[in-house]
Amino acid sequence: MLQASRLHTPRLRFAALLLLLLAATAFAQRFGRGGPRFEGHGNGPKPTFPAKGEFQFVRVQYTDLPRFSRGYGFGSRNGQGTGWWLVDWPDSDEHFSQGVQRLTRIDVGQPTHLRLTDDHIFDYPWLYATQTGWWGLSDAEVARLREYLLRGGFLMVDDMWGPDPTQWQVFTGTMDRVFPGKPISEILENDPVMHVLYDIWDKDRSFIPGTRHLRLSPSGGVTVQQPIGTSPAWRAMNDDKGHLIVSVNYNTDIGDAWEYADDPEYPEHMTTLAYRYGLNYLIYAATH
Repeated sequence: MLQASRLHTPRLRFAALLLLLLAATAFAQRFGRGGPRFEGHGNGPKPTFPAKGEFQFVRVQYTDLPRFSRGYGFGSRNGQGTGWWLVDWPDSDEHFSQGVQRLTRIDVGQPTHLRLTDDHIFDYPWLYATQTGWWGLSDAEVARLREYLLRGGFLMVDDMWGPDPTQWQVFTGTMDRVFPGKPISEILENDPVMHVLYDIWDKDRSFIPGTRHLRLSPSGGVTVQQPIGTSPAWRAMNDDKGHLIVSVNYNTDIGDAWEYADDPEYPEHMTTLAYRYGLNYLIYAATH
């Protein structure tokens, strides 16, 4: 037994070291080298919601394109699983739901996540999907998304990035399967969605960073580093009557702003803008 223990000890040490290196790499990718550590994030009590409500945050669960597969990983707090769909989950979903509770008179229920092929999808008028530059929707999911949007549903997509065009090409290629030939246009300052609850003017639009885009300044404050070659864009796909049915947040990360709304190191004015966008999308979906 002593010999066997000695034989396996180096292997165990190597495995432990490998796990530590992988964790450190993931931490650096998530928060960026030289960035804040958000040590107060997630320390508060987990939000609770009734099982049902007038609004429930529904995150789209999907399978990654094989060549972009994320594999098993962590979202936030205790969220873990396989795929890009769960990035920022569940904190992002719960924090935005808390915002809806506090800033509107809408009764809010427990956030959930569903695949597009789940028949319960039609019980919810508003969906959120992240990392849609990596999603790999099946023909059945494409057909269901088309049906959902034509029946009055609303989809918000978030956290796709350039300047490499790959993610945009994946997303637009998927949406061209949903609605062949339908354009994706810029959301203009005078669009109703920009004023349905909060007024969002061009001067208010700023880059909403992921945590990996934040750095600590020499003075101890937090500075934002937008990725080189990118600029934030807010785009839309409309139905044949001109109603916005898909909001497209590009080169910006609204989900991270929701997720880190409980941490003072995340820039407050960018969190505020993220909530205003989300609430405007929600109220527009409910009233148009």
